[in-house]
Amino acid sequence: MTDHLLRLHGDVLAAMRRGPRNFAKLAFALADDEEPADTDQGDFRDRVTAAGAGDELTALWHRTLTGWDLAEQADWSTAPPRTDERRADAYDRLGFDTALRKVLDHAVPVFKEPGPTIISTTPTWWYSRDTAAVRSFYWSAYEQLLRRKGWSDAAVAGLDEASHAVVERLADPTRPDAYGARGLVVGYVQSGKTANFTGVTAKAIDAGYRLVIVLGGTLNLLRGQTQRRLDMELIGQENILRGADPADTDSLVGVDYLDDEDWPGKFVSHGGRPSTLGSFDIERLTTRDNDYQSLETGIRALVFDKQVRTQPLNAPDNLHRAAARVMVVKKNKSVLSKLIKDLKKIGGPLLSEIPTLIIDDESDQASVNTTNPDKWEEGKATRTAINGQISQLLGLLPRAQYVGYTATPFANVFVDPGDGDDIFPRDFLISLPRPTGYMGVQDFHDLDRTDEASVGSAERAHVRSMDDGTHRDRLPEALDAFVLAGALKLYRAANGVDDSPFRHHTMLVHESVGVKQHALLAKRIRVLWDEAAYTSQEGHDRLAALLAADFQRFADDGMPTPATYADLKPHVSRARQLINSGGTPVLVVNGDTERDYDQPDLDFDRTPNVWKILVGGTKLSRGFTVEGLTVTYYRRRTQQADTLMQMGRWFGFRPGYRDLVRLYIGRAEPAGRTRTVDLYEAFEAICRDEETFRAQLTRYATLVDGKPQVTPSQIPPLVSQHLSWLKPSARNKMFNAELVEIRSPGEWVEPTAYPTAPADLRHNAEVWRPVLDLLGADPITLRRDASAGGDSFEAQVGTLDHEELLKVLCDLRWSVPSQFSPHLESLLSTGEGGEGIDDWLVVLPRQTSSRRVEASVLGSAPLSLAHRSRRRGDLFGAIGEPKHREAALRIARASDAAIRSGDETLESLAGDRRGVVVLYPVVEEKPPAVSPAGAIAPEHLVMAFGLVAPGSSNAPKRNLVRFRTIDSTRGDFAIIERGADGS
Repeated sequence: MTDHLLRLHGDVLAAMRRGPRNFAKLAFALADDEEPADTDQGDFRDRVTAAGAGDELTALWHRTLTGWDLAEQADWSTAPPRTDERRADAYDRLGFDTALRKVLDHAVPVFKEPGPTIISTTPTWWYSRDTAAVRSFYWSAYEQLLRRKGWSDAAVAGLDEASHAVVERLADPTRPDAYGARGLVVGYVQSGKTANFTGVTAKAIDAGYRLVIVLGGTLNLLRGQTQRRLDMELIGQENILRGADPADTDSLVGVDYLDDEDWPGKFVSHGGRPSTLGSFDIERLTTRDNDYQSLETGIRALVFDKQVRTQPLNAPDNLHRAAARVMVVKKNKSVLSKLIKDLKKIGGPLLSEIPTLIIDDESDQASVNTTNPDKWEEGKATRTAINGQISQLLGLLPRAQYVGYTATPFANVFVDPGDGDDIFPRDFLISLPRPTGYMGVQDFHDLDRTDEASVGSAERAHVRSMDDGTHRDRLPEALDAFVLAGALKLYRAANGVDDSPFRHHTMLVHESVGVKQHALLAKRIRVLWDEAAYTSQEGHDRLAALLAADFQRFADDGMPTPATYADLKPHVSRARQLINSGGTPVLVVNGDTERDYDQPDLDFDRTPNVWKILVGGTKLSRGFTVEGLTVTYYRRRTQQADTLMQMGRWFGFRPGYRDLVRLYIGRAEPAGRTRTVDLYEAFEAICRDEETFRAQLTRYATLVDGKPQVTPSQIPPLVSQHLSWLKPSARNKMFNAELVEIRSPGEWVEPTAYPTAPADLRHNAEVWRPVLDLLGADPITLRRDASAGGDSFEAQVGTLDHEELLKVLCDLRWSVPSQFSPHLESLLSTGEGGEGIDDWLVVLPRQTSSRRVEASVLGSAPLSLAHRSRRRGDLFGAIGEPKHREAALRIARASDAAIRSGDETLESLAGDRRGVVVLYPVVEEKPPAVSPAGAIAPEHLVMAFGLVAPGSSNAPKRNLVRFRTIDSTRGDFAIIERGADGS
């Protein structure tokens, strides 16, 4: 019954190439005999209801229904993707009854998670889900492995969608003319980018790509990690053994992973050599321990056999019968030189037939050309070593598709688009969604808080300031937290929690990039470890106090947590033993040669348990996954945002111990003789930069008249900079164009770059002074939402003509004029396309703090003053409060909710062509310098504001951004803008 039902459904669904059709009728048409096919919906319903994890029939329907849910263009449905309406259309066409629909919806919920954001100029017609389903040998095996590893259906569906989006933008491997696409995939730090490019590789080789080159970091440590992942999850046991008998010890000599505790049980198995199962084998040209070596036997391994010798390799009859070659190589000059030398021996005609996929992991490291374009020879680029070798590979392999992967994309998008031999993502840029279960910026920073609000839950739960006002060294406390967190993991494992995520338990200490400093720091930690006396009563008392004051307060309610320290004490002893195994709790990870990193205790794959404190710098802050990282002690400074972000190793997946993660970070680290740097605020600033970048990509990915609003060559202006001293990337990587206009109808716009000079502050106050007289003397009550219990606030309001507001905005002075000028340009151009704004509602909220202060400025009526701080150099943090923003959005009718709110006050203030300006007279000192007469000098006041332009300010289908290309002698592309001093 079961096998018959699975075969029947497989055959029927395989025939639904163009979308869902009546299941019963199609099953009957496909029947081998004249008897009706077994299409009883009751049998199907019962099977799905009783199905457990890994049921193949349910998995088949999950893939099918989710594919229909996600299809951006579906001829058979007018309903948008990711909606219940789209799913209902599918059920209608399938002819399923209500009972079956209910069961399927429970087993396969409608996929509503956000998908990848795509900026692309590449047609995608060649790779549809139908064609992908025809040849899905390696993808199907990978998908099944992920489900066995515990991936949820939603997670697998998300990876399926994201990897499909990449592959469909590569060139068709069978196309007669050679074309090499260039693309970039942007993920989050430690967020599963390897899983995505493993999925991309599986689908690409299924589709016909026969040479895969993965550039896996600059160290064997990173390269080996990537090789193992691909071997375990994609290539599989049979391709690793290559016919060797697993039971014959002699035949296994030289085979990888025999000493790996995960071999063979956790390595994917294809059930036999793929070439004997109707598919094709994968030949590895690198192994876990060996990078690419020069091929001494006539480069036989890189020569592909052809079934039809009169046709090129890329012809379908040859391509789908040939074995694929996969290699994982370091970004190392010597290694890449060997590969290039061997490829040259094959010869141009044969190389031009090989569909090749080049995956560049951490593509902003080493791959980007950082030579000064001003020093290039006429018409010829001078390249750095690795960039030059990548360019050679792309030149030797005309069918090579280059896909860079990074969490910090700024250096890549600043590559000169006019350099045709470089790696600029000219064809597509894909931003991956934040994965479910990922700990990222939202888990460590309360991005919307203001200085009037209390510190939010994210910071309180996970962040511990190095500068707590006591001037004490908090490294001993961080060590205690590490021991305590390890004990809590052991406690949870002993109380029924799956302990697989607890296999490794690590702490990262990062203060400097200097090797000498690392040695001194490791010595200091060993001394502190000995002084901690974890076996003494004093040590236990200290841990008990930290448990009560910290870990019990922020414990996950769904996880076992000891009620008393006595319940945890046995596990504390075991945790201490594990950390101190081998006689030392510390491992130093640094150096200039490979042997510096060849430490068995650091091998997360082959070592059963790595419970250590890791001291290091750059080598531990990019690409390499620090497994089990729970406590971080961080004090290192840098002036590049992408470098700083890559150091955020505390981001990642922490199943079972999210609540135990702690970040000890410097809040006042010396930066020169007189200045200090708040590293926590620096991370928040670059996280805002990246979130803004992703939000802009999402916004401009929407097609206008079937065409993209931006192309990859126009991406650089979307890169923002929230902190004046922290540049997006290194100076020698920063190419950019000039962003002229950002159209933001219905969105909250909040400048933060206000001046500091007293004369400029006075000037701005004088500019706003006439507007203050328009405000009503009696405040009104506004709500952030329509509910009776919604947050309310009092505010003075008035109206101002659009032209009058423009005069005010044009006369203001800024510390960074470019921050607001694109938005101002948008307001100035309003009306060019028939759209317009009649007037603006000016709102001045009354602050609700019990210590609120009111004062007049330049003879005005008393104003309610807000307190804010410049948290990023000359830039403020958040200015507006959430309740003020939401009320403004409703009044500006940024959504239908404002129209249907039922709030009479909002209704009376709203208008179709009315914008909203929320004024914040901001003081930076506490208490503010208010005179006895109740006045404040304008040079002590920052007239801050936020605004929402109405939807009427944007004509339908009008592009939301406008660019001006900086003049360049190398064409109409972005170039470096250099000052006289070279900056």
